[in-house]
Amino acid sequence: MSEIINNREQQTTTTNKRQAILKQIFKDLDAGKNVKEVKAHFDAFIGKITIDEISQLQHDFGDLSVEEMHRLHAKHTEIFKGAIEEVEKTNKPEEQPGHPIHTFKLENNELENLVNNQLKVHLYQFELEDSHENVLSLLEDINLLLDIDKHYSRKENLIFPYLETYGIYGPTNNMWRINDFIRDAIKDARKKLASYNGDKHAVIEVINFVIQEVITMIYREENILFPMALNNFTEDEWVKIARESDEIGYCLIAPTEVWKPDRHALDEKAISEGYIKMETGLLSLKQLELLLNHLPVDITFIDQDDVVRYFSHGKERIFARTKAVIGRTVQNCHPPRSVHVVEELLADFKAGRKDTEDFWIKFRDKYVYIRYFAVRDENGVYIGTLEFTQNINPIKAIEGEKRIMS
Repeated sequence: MSEIINNREQQTTTTNKRQAILKQIFKDLDAGKNVKEVKAHFDAFIGKITIDEISQLQHDFGDLSVEEMHRLHAKHTEIFKGAIEEVEKTNKPEEQPGHPIHTFKLENNELENLVNNQLKVHLYQFELEDSHENVLSLLEDINLLLDIDKHYSRKENLIFPYLETYGIYGPTNNMWRINDFIRDAIKDARKKLASYNGDKHAVIEVINFVIQEVITMIYREENILFPMALNNFTEDEWVKIARESDEIGYCLIAPTEVWKPDRHALDEKAISEGYIKMETGLLSLKQLELLLNHLPVDITFIDQDDVVRYFSHGKERIFARTKAVIGRTVQNCHPPRSVHVVEELLADFKAGRKDTEDFWIKFRDKYVYIRYFAVRDENGVYIGTLEFTQNINPIKAIEGEKRIMS
């Protein structure tokens, strides 16, 4: 027994030492130390690294600029390349068509093909001659690349929330931010090409950034993020992710099959037919759910601890919502760049400084009215926030009168 205890203590000590070395390596990179020196230190003291060890590195870069984030992530990728241990598995559900990871990888193949075999070629031609034809070829490629938003949105709204339930926050904190940088760069490239004014250098610079970051992100997903998820998620969780992926959509391709686990089919939990007695009426749970889903608005409720507890599921949602957000803090459901706005609003509601807050934005073909309400009990105690979202284009178009009897 004493030998077993000693072995466990030695393993714990070794693990702690490795984590301390890894943290110091990232600090050295952040401080600007030469990558080759740090890599040599990594090879000598760490060698191979497991996905579990990477998941424990809760490294938050804070509020960095695009250039700083790009520089640091490039260094981190350089350190990890060729050093990640592969875990041999006999059963690989992710290789089955329709499995979420299988679909993600198919999309990555399409993205690599688009970037390497089209965008790079057309960029080279543009560098030689910035003719109208070459500008249009680049613009067509960039328009296709805009579809990457669906790939990243599924990752952010389906993969990240489940990782958080296992205490893994690195991808949420950092990868989402990089996703946004890539999205912004693609939009910037599109804008520069659509109104090209001869600034050749600016176009080349932003497209080269897009190419490098898209390819590097594919490496990070397939060698770090996806193995991390596969090591932790249950089969039930993958089934839920597969079912909810359709709502967000797919990038460049779509799954050819509906994935079904090898084991027996998972039982669906039917909604209870119990009744809820309220002050002004009595409804079954089924009636209540249908009623809420038939409202011509989207509603979301978060509790007093900022945790998402419910959202309605109407036929035409304005913003994508998946069931994976349930039980997740609202701060982690927003891009890092807008979290401070959410926190300020909630702080005002909790302190009683505000009871409502309204926003209105143009979103695709919709004019969206977004309202937030502080929900308080009969004693004025804050119990949560209700988000109310509505496309008001049809309302703005109303003229004259239409009476029931007319």
